[in-house]
Amino acid sequence: MNLEGLGKIILLVALVLLLVGSSLYIAGRFLGMQHLPGDIQYKKGDYSFSFPLGTCIILSVIVTIILNAVFFVWKKR
Repeated sequence: MNLEGLGKIILLVALVLLLVGSSLYIAGRFLGMQHLPGDIQYKKGDYSFSFPLGTCIILSVIVTIILNAVFFVWKKR
């Protein structure tokens, strides 16, 4: 693979990360989606623990769909 192809891949990955990051920022900031159903939160006194399980599942599905689309397009070339 030449450097031109590698540069295109890096730009595509950066664009995908920008889109995902922007949508997460907007969802958290303006749509009030800080805690989704399935997120685990535990508070006791001064101790608090939070694990965003629902968010991880949704992000995993979204990233899987995006990567499958990218690889599908990549194989057609």
